[in-house]
Amino acid sequence: MAAGMAALVLAGQRPEGDPMAAAAGIALKALLPVAGKPMLERVLEALRAAPSIGRIAVSIPDPATLAGRDTEAVPTAASPSLSVLAALEHLPPPVLVTTADHALLTPAIIEAFLAGAAAIEADLVVGVVERRHIEAVVPETCRTYWRFRDGAYSGANLFHLRNEQALAAIAFWRRAESERKRPWRIAGTFGPGLLLGYLLRRFTLAEALRRASAVVGCRVAALVLPHGEAAIDIDKPADLVLVERLLKARPA
Repeated sequence: MAAGMAALVLAGQRPEGDPMAAAAGIALKALLPVAGKPMLERVLEALRAAPSIGRIAVSIPDPATLAGRDTEAVPTAASPSLSVLAALEHLPPPVLVTTADHALLTPAIIEAFLAGAAAIEADLVVGVVERRHIEAVVPETCRTYWRFRDGAYSGANLFHLRNEQALAAIAFWRRAESERKRPWRIAGTFGPGLLLGYLLRRFTLAEALRRASAVVGCRVAALVLPHGEAAIDIDKPADLVLVERLLKARPA
């Protein structure tokens, strides 16, 4: 078995299916062609080429989908959080978690994230990218940002679960999924001070996560990456067009 950090790729989808997959005539969004190659394969290639990565597993509805890809398959569960928990029974922390729609992922991004995460005292490290770095790569893009006193950030779909304590965050995620039709209940667990402070931008990103850690049940921290493309995944047709354009612009 290869030495190095284990990696888990989330390649599931909701029971009702995915509109982009349906439009392409395929059963699974993770197999959507991106510049002529399934986006899942692009993520796997980046992980295999990253020196710090060893064992790789994919959480996927039908393990037979990975036949011939020389990659371990873990069946998905009823929800994303349960899929992660099920996968972690076979792939315990420390582990890097990412998603199959992260088609712009590169070994350089992976290495930068893991090196930075190793230097942070936290149970769970979340990769984020500041707005200015994203707009430097794609000034025309419209992303969702979390706004703090020190800047606006978007997620990079990169998570470093350092130890068993990080599972508390997955349990909190599971609770959030169960309350998705009643989001005020989850918001209420953070208390009025944290919520008001966020709305008024009184906290930096680091301060907000330190306060939220007490609610989540483990130490959560963010690593700010300078790679604008790390925050660009494929959620809608416009994203696919954008990602293919960026891939074609990369040096051969």
